[in-house]
Amino acid sequence: MSNVLVISTSLRTGSNSDILTERLIAGAADAGHRVEHISLKGKELKFCVGCFACLKTQKCVQKDDAVWIAEKVRDADTLVFATPIYCYEMSGQMKTLLDRMTPLSSADYKFRRVYMLSTATEDEAFVPEKALSGLQGWVDCYKKAELVGSLFCGGIADPREAADKPGEQAEAYAFGKALL
Repeated sequence: MSNVLVISTSLRTGSNSDILTERLIAGAADAGHRVEHISLKGKELKFCVGCFACLKTQKCVQKDDAVWIAEKVRDADTLVFATPIYCYEMSGQMKTLLDRMTPLSSADYKFRRVYMLSTATEDEAFVPEKALSGLQGWVDCYKKAELVGSLFCGGIADPREAADKPGEQAEAYAFGKALL
């Protein structure tokens, strides 16, 4: 089985994406994966300044939580990003983190499989497309990795509403259990 790193990008305590992430993690653990979970709540993430020094040194010049998170990302076999969909896109903190992972693109990273779990108020199938496209763009910078799958749970509007959605919880558990 693999070392799975799950990164929750919602900053809301008890968010719907966090509720479903807990079920995903349970499924992955029950499938025999070693799972580590990082929440971006309370983390300091500075914006990338575009200096590209990291492409030579494999280290960011900034000193914040993105540095140690990048080490965890580098050493994982499988990555799962959990994000709420805001304005038909991934959360801003997820995009900021992805930008800050640039040092890994020229490093000896281990991850090969990338997944995304997303939630939104809207329920139409097209809702996560831009977030998936953004994540695919990031994955394209890592020649040994691929975006393997995603799960979108829409129609969840109110805070903590996912706690009352057994169908979506079962989907998230099954998604976690099916991780490669």
